[in-house]
Amino acid sequence: VQLQASGGGLVQPGGSLRLSCAASGSIFSINVMGWFRQAPGKEREFVAAVDWSGGMIYADSVKGRFTISRDNAKTTVYLQMNSLKPDDTAVYYCAADPRLTLSMRMEGYTYWGQGTLVTVSS
Repeated sequence: VQLQASGGGLVQPGGSLRLSCAASGSIFSINVMGWFRQAPGKEREFVAAVDWSGGMIYADSVKGRFTISRDNAKTTVYLQMNSLKPDDTAVYYCAADPRLTLSMRMEGYTYWGQGTLVTVSS
């Protein structure tokens, strides 16, 4: 499975951005897709995830501002980010896993894409 993330960029505080992550290869094996982020000098942290049935989980820091979604073919996952703050500045990574359990832990994901940089600054 290969994951290709895109959509990062520079946005002003309060603005919006939409990230995409397209899966290819053995996509039939994927059940959960998610997003993590890593700010400069910090550890990678969970952002949001969605499973095959549409179940979702979010980090407390993004609840109410970010929305994760998945296309009907379940090959692409999106992260709509609204009301962005400077603290949201990070490299955002998409991840996927064949297991059925939604997870907030990096260990819960087998496949990882390259990161896409999101910078929130005026």
